Amino acid sequence: MADKEKYKEQYDKTVGVDEEQKRLEQEEAEAARENEVEEQQFTNKLSFDDAVVEKIVGIAAREVDGILAMKGGFGSGLFGRRDEKNDVSQGVTAEVGEKQAAIDLRVILEYGESGPEIFKKVTDVIKEQVKFMTGLEVVEVNLHVEDVMTRKEYDQKNAEKNRDVNVERVPNNRLN
Repeated sequence: MADKEKYKEQYDKTVGVDEEQKRLEQEEAEAARENEVEEQQFTNKLSFDDAVVEKIVGIAAREVDGILAMKGGFGSGLFGRRDEKNDVSQGVTAEVGEKQAAIDLRVILEYGESGPEIFKKVTDVIKEQVKFMTGLEVVEVNLHVEDVMTRKEYDQKNAEKNRDVNVERVPNNRLN
């Protein structure tokens, strides 16, 4: 029987059966490698700029009762009052990764409201909106209360600011 096997092997080698099998295996391996390379070249990716997440957070946080305003951080005094007033991301800083985000908020809290309750509400709203709109998981929310005011005091200060801004905008009408 051993002679029979030798003859079969010798015949296969003569006809090129083994070589043909090896060639097919090499071609399949090459095709698999090419498919892997093609798949790697054409990956899709969705990403969000920090400013986009900050804007989402700013809008969401303003929906929570008890937060009178969002305050700018260190650089807020460098910009004109008009810009601050219209910037929905004022008081918000976001660090955005590929799958997660961390949020810092600076707010004015309404006097008589519970800080811990507002913190819970704002955290829940932010996590929900950021997840819904971006797919990112918010892993950290830090709320820094910069001031506490009554609604009346806040409205009065805003009225004064608006009056000051309007005075600054009036052109100087000197005659030469």
